[in-house]
Amino acid sequence: METVETNSVSLKRPRSEDDVANADEIKRQKILEKSKTENDSGQSIETVTQPPEDMKNEIIPNEESEEQEEEELEDSDEDGDAESFADMMKHGLTESDVGITKFVSSHKGFSGILKERYSDFVVHEIGKDGRVSHLDDFSVPVDDEDPSEETFAVLSDEDKQRLEELQLFKNKETSVAIEVIEDTKEKRTVIHQAVKSLFPGLETKTEDRDGKKYIIAYHAAGKKALANPRKHSWPKSRGSYCHFVLYKENKDTMDAINVLSKFLRVKPNIFSYMGTKDKRAITVQEIAVLRITAQRLAHLNKCLMNFKLGNFSYKNHPLKLGELQGNHFTVVLRNITGTDDQIEQAMHSLREIGFINYYGMQRFGTTAVPTYQIGRAILQNNWNEVMDLILKPRPGAEKGYLVKCREEWAKTKDPAAALKKLPVKRCVEGQLLRGLLKYGMKNIISAFGIIPRNNRLMYIHSYQSYVWNNMVSKRIEEYGLRAVPGDLILKGATAVHIEEGDVDNYTIHDVVMPLPGFDVIYPKHKIGEAYREMLIADNLDINNMRHKIRDYSLSGAYRKIIIRPQNVNWDVVAYDDPKIPLFTTDLDKLEGKPLPVLPTDGKFRALKMEFSLPPSTYATMAIREVLKMDTSIKNQTQLNTTWLR
Repeated sequence: METVETNSVSLKRPRSEDDVANADEIKRQKILEKSKTENDSGQSIETVTQPPEDMKNEIIPNEESEEQEEEELEDSDEDGDAESFADMMKHGLTESDVGITKFVSSHKGFSGILKERYSDFVVHEIGKDGRVSHLDDFSVPVDDEDPSEETFAVLSDEDKQRLEELQLFKNKETSVAIEVIEDTKEKRTVIHQAVKSLFPGLETKTEDRDGKKYIIAYHAAGKKALANPRKHSWPKSRGSYCHFVLYKENKDTMDAINVLSKFLRVKPNIFSYMGTKDKRAITVQEIAVLRITAQRLAHLNKCLMNFKLGNFSYKNHPLKLGELQGNHFTVVLRNITGTDDQIEQAMHSLREIGFINYYGMQRFGTTAVPTYQIGRAILQNNWNEVMDLILKPRPGAEKGYLVKCREEWAKTKDPAAALKKLPVKRCVEGQLLRGLLKYGMKNIISAFGIIPRNNRLMYIHSYQSYVWNNMVSKRIEEYGLRAVPGDLILKGATAVHIEEGDVDNYTIHDVVMPLPGFDVIYPKHKIGEAYREMLIADNLDINNMRHKIRDYSLSGAYRKIIIRPQNVNWDVVAYDDPKIPLFTTDLDKLEGKPLPVLPTDGKFRALKMEFSLPPSTYATMAIREVLKMDTSIKNQTQLNTTWLR
């Protein structure tokens, strides 16, 4: 995931940057030393909850009514504890807990508020051709096979409302009858066409009633069957995939696709995309869908909240995950305290040097259960520990039904009893409990396998990220921001060591470091041995990263240690009203909204920054480098953080 899911954070500076860095370093060393002396009992290990939002790449389809009920529970459930949010979050992780301890720039940090409004964080996808996705055209490509706009005018607003309610099973009606006024065969044909085009999933037939002709719309295949694209009605000359730009606000990519699927009455797997985007942001990305017309998609703009679809075209191919070049970010940091000189130094450093390519905090979970600890237990083949980490009670911010489920599990170790306390079954805990109920407590491996594959792999990828972060901090501490003999660089897709005689040909921007696995090599200096020591401390063998379950075998990969953003621009603007937007979005421009009028000398100042990043890099880590602040929820709440929702 390239972007970040976070709430509004007030980033304050109670200590100097040297104090912070020294304290973080001391803490990191203690953590590493402690890990070398602990056994596998898991006594010092806290626990895990659901995977972070940006890593939920797979959604299990359930009955529609069950999904809606669970979504309502997830949205509305509130813990009744008197414990404040800040008190609950004190059990979370800090950056130093996951190896994020170094900065590359020398400027003095300053404070600012990140995501005071979700519209302060805008993401535009960059396609593999380098083109930045924008929503700037609502027009629909029309060919001879498409019904005309006049076709849709034959349905009244009342007809459309009744048909939509029928389509979405919002009432008890099994059919809708539309009287044909001024009956002709041509008129009936147009109504049939309009219903099927606007309300996929419905079939139509003509009936005589009391001497009048009616078009009857109904669900031909019943409630459980979703309409498949009709192959016979798709022109051979038209590309099979409709590509479009999805503009969404405060919704993550998979949720958006699930909503589109429900309205179109199709399965989510006919949609494809290049990357998932934030929820708490405005994001613009390309989506492709199999054999759904641009007309049908465009009509969704009239009934969907927080989405807009446009820039339609037909192509012969779907989209593939990872095909993108990256993302372009527009970020507003409000109420900044830095001087003009500090801001200039920070932004020049970001443009010229860059930032450490750490995996961001959302990679490791948002509560007292670091996801990397579950990943480590999986790699150790310690399945009792995996089960315990996911299900046992833990401190911190969780929904009330999860707390009750965990308490029941701790008391009874009965999957059925714990499941009864859990109305939302799609979470990881519910999936594991269902697996234990099906396969029994002695077959935890099969029970764990019920969890979607992407979520299972997320745990071990989190452990790899944890190791990588720690090793990169150690590498920068040991050798600074220069390439040294023994470092690794990529030649094509192959990693090679820098030799003594070649060191002057490379810079820190060429250096990569491995995520541990069976198909990578390690640096030939002190850091290579540090990898080995860290894995030994975790009871893992760096020379044997294959697992008896193939899915959990780690091949490894290489990742640049410093990322220099492209297209870096910034501006400091003054404002008085925290609610006023500080720039216009694609939708604002399409709707003709003017630029916000800002005072020349307002009460507050904001830093508006733009930059482009490659895939799998974290915008929060770039922002961290500018502000010189720990971006973890725990740190911000402990510093008397103001959370604005």
